[in-house]
Amino acid sequence: MQVILASASKGRLGVLRAAGLDPLVEVSDIDEDALLATLRHAPPARVVTALACAKAGAVAERAALRTAEAVVIGCDSMLSVDGELIGKPGTEDAARRRWAALAGRTGQLVTGHAVLRLADGAVTEVAAGHAGTSVHFGSPSEAELDAYLASGEPLQVAGGFTLDGLGGWFVMGIEGDPSNVIGISLPLTRKLLTDVGIRVTDLWQRQPAAEG
Repeated sequence: MQVILASASKGRLGVLRAAGLDPLVEVSDIDEDALLATLRHAPPARVVTALACAKAGAVAERAALRTAEAVVIGCDSMLSVDGELIGKPGTEDAARRRWAALAGRTGQLVTGHAVLRLADGAVTEVAAGHAGTSVHFGSPSEAELDAYLASGEPLQVAGGFTLDGLGGWFVMGIEGDPSNVIGISLPLTRKLLTDVGIRVTDLWQRQPAAEG
């Protein structure tokens, strides 16, 4: 069965590949701003889950035209701090303001997930949910923050930080699923796959490499 990841995130792709999957990557190109405008007062979990469903749905619609059987996985992550959702900063100035507000504090990284199963060229099963992980941020020095912002890494990632990249130096700890912070929760994805009648072990392209 073809696995399709409806995301351009290198972090999500890396997590899935390390866990034995080799998905085809296809970006949805939905109008996120338009959808967010309709969810302005919705709770964080609903917002990210709606975005994940929209992304997966758009990709599944295209995939159904060319693929008889497949499973599409869509995700969307945002950082929630005091009830405010923080997406991708986009600019260095925005990322600097975000880090000034986050330093020494704790946020909740919330990721919406959607899994759509295709059979005979149509969506036959849908499962969706969200996962949350608490992230405790450190307080980088001005020079460290300047260097991090200059790297460009925090500009295009949810919350303006990564756990598995340069941003990991400034994360003091987490509570919950680490893969969720990178962008896709493996435990939740396994559950959602089960909900649509797919065993994740049947999707493995190889046995995950043992560390040692």
